[in-house]
Amino acid sequence: MIRVEMLATGDEVLHGQIVDTNAAWLADTLFERGLPMRSRTTVGDALPDLVAALIDRSQQADVLIVNGGLGPTSDDLSAQAAAQAAGVPLELHAGWLAEMEAWFARRGRAMAASNRKQAEIPQGAEMINNPVGTACGFALRLNRCWLFFTPGVPSEFKKMVTDEIIPRLQQHYTLGDPPLCLRLTTFGRGESDLASELDRLALPDGVVLGYRSSMPIIELKLTGPASQRPRMEALFQQVRDIAGESLIFEGTVGLPARLARLLDARGLRLRVSEQFTAGLLQWQLASGAVALERGEVLAEGPVSLRALAARTAASGAALALSIGTLDDAGVLALALHTPEGGWALRVRLPVQQHSRRIQQETAAMLAMNLLRRWLLQMDPGAGEGWVDVLETLRS
Repeated sequence: MIRVEMLATGDEVLHGQIVDTNAAWLADTLFERGLPMRSRTTVGDALPDLVAALIDRSQQADVLIVNGGLGPTSDDLSAQAAAQAAGVPLELHAGWLAEMEAWFARRGRAMAASNRKQAEIPQGAEMINNPVGTACGFALRLNRCWLFFTPGVPSEFKKMVTDEIIPRLQQHYTLGDPPLCLRLTTFGRGESDLASELDRLALPDGVVLGYRSSMPIIELKLTGPASQRPRMEALFQQVRDIAGESLIFEGTVGLPARLARLLDARGLRLRVSEQFTAGLLQWQLASGAVALERGEVLAEGPVSLRALAARTAASGAALALSIGTLDDAGVLALALHTPEGGWALRVRLPVQQHSRRIQQETAAMLAMNLLRRWLLQMDPGAGEGWVDVLETLRS
């Protein structure tokens, strides 16, 4: 199988000052096309380190996608490192220089002298077009490897990978079928609790069961060759059964989008009131295209469970969801009003040691799960796993 790797560059990436979203996107994009990434390396803005990394990975990988370091400033060193690793000089690519000058002219701006550097690529390298920016990419051969150099700006990087690099790989290599990945996401059960049951399952050859824990959810993934699809799908049903009521959605669609579909099927709109989550719940629901009525964000302050339930029921909406205040003991109040009646819960969050952001995300997920359970005709007031329901009011 072709060995594809990525080399990310830049001190800001190496030191964690920015999150490398390009790497996550590239890994997923390549996986879906039958080119799963085998390794990923990050190197800072030091020329000797960059040269050493290029030489080292070119002796191991078939394809290396290098991201970043093609800008006009002094710390953008990828082209210089590539030329030095290949033992060739940099050359001015006249065609790209003209493209850059036209790019600036169309915007009524003069091109700075420093941008000229972005048209310099290693001698003998193939220039790769960048239709949305000023940094051209390039490709060259080094040792056993085909190296592709790309800008770090996400929109430019993604366009170049999709339109330029992947078509070249598809023409050059015979690619296998993409691996099959079956996913589901759970809420309310701990990783060790799930693993105690899931780890007993017998996996087919080449199939891996993976866990991704990101508070407050856990994603379970079965990954394997497409040839194992029938056995994987049968096994995935066992995974569903073990997840039980903690399964909140399958695939990558997300819980808000699933709620949107369930609400649309019943012709319902949702009104939301928030205290502790300060608008986070409404933002998450809107991102999933949930049909929302006018919502409100209220100042935090003590409110009894009965008062929260009454306020939610009096909102004037057929369907309303409220989040109260988190108290010092980590107890949160939630309320749901529906055409079939209402529920109000006091729930202890097992995240007192976590940041306020994680506490808010957990609270928002609890509220969405309360709605999900009602829409699926499950008991909205039931707890499970670490979801400890202290009090329930039914109206």
